[in-house]
Amino acid sequence: MDKFFRGKKILIIGGTGTIGTAILEKLLGFDVQAIRIFSRDEHKQFNLQEEHSDRRLRFLLGDVRDYERVCRASEDIDVIFNLAALKHVPACEYNPYEAVKTNVLGAQNVIQAAIAQNVGHVVLSSSDKSVSPTNAMGATKLLAERLILSASNSKGPARTKFCAVRFGNVMGSRGSVIPLFKRQILKSMAITLTNPDMTRFMMSSPDAASLTMDAVRNTRSGEVFVLKMPVVKMSDLAEAVIGETCRKYALDPKGVAIREVGLRPGEKMYEELMTAEEAELAFDLGSMYMIAPQNLYSAYASGSDAPAPAQGRSYSSETEAPLAKEKIREAIAALDLV
Repeated sequence: MDKFFRGKKILIIGGTGTIGTAILEKLLGFDVQAIRIFSRDEHKQFNLQEEHSDRRLRFLLGDVRDYERVCRASEDIDVIFNLAALKHVPACEYNPYEAVKTNVLGAQNVIQAAIAQNVGHVVLSSSDKSVSPTNAMGATKLLAERLILSASNSKGPARTKFCAVRFGNVMGSRGSVIPLFKRQILKSMAITLTNPDMTRFMMSSPDAASLTMDAVRNTRSGEVFVLKMPVVKMSDLAEAVIGETCRKYALDPKGVAIREVGLRPGEKMYEELMTAEEAELAFDLGSMYMIAPQNLYSAYASGSDAPAPAQGRSYSSETEAPLAKEKIREAIAALDLV
């Protein structure tokens, strides 16, 4: 990893978010030449500047919806991480065109800027909700994936390699359910649960960052990398958060009520990271699956060092064994999420 990023100039779009800051932390440990943090959140940029006085860092205010600003930020860049997204399902359901402007038109702006500036690598962070989407957020992320991957065939003489990375929920990220449960417990000694049998893919931000950076190293251009993630049952997660929060704040866990409220608009009981059809073109890289574009599948499959084919079945939170409650509790405690 260090060898790949050595001497490179990196642009992290959406760099003040959970995954962006996790990638930043890892990159600062490598011998990179420069890191540009691009976001529209000046408060978070100020906080990051206070935390890091590294001479390699540059902070750029801007919006991924603004092509000219994205293009200027991409000058002389080797690797772009495009992490900018509207990702809250209910908000995107209520404001679908805002999701289009950030998740779709923003992705196209990054593509055009990367080609114009002859950037080396571009990776798009996508979502399990892009697979068989039932909501606006998932539909926009699916279209963003298609734009990124089709760019491999329409980039002309540019050297840019494009890929996308799919992952599920990141534990403790802004807007995620763990800090929500904590706030509800401390405020009213009750939490709201959509459905106790709902399952979700979930992982830590450092793991998501590492695997996203791995995808950049492994791409030939046009692939979707599917990160292997633990599956969590929502009732188990709720119990683990209640236990850890009550332990930390000396509360009685028996006094915390769980109120089932049903699915929100656009939500699914289970999530998929890879369909059965995609699995036919996928390879198992150990920590992730790689869905190859059809025009590269034969090239990947041939040769003595060819990766192993994937299982040939969908990768869904419905069929994967959920994490034990004690493992969830240990992860929450280790990451200090409550």
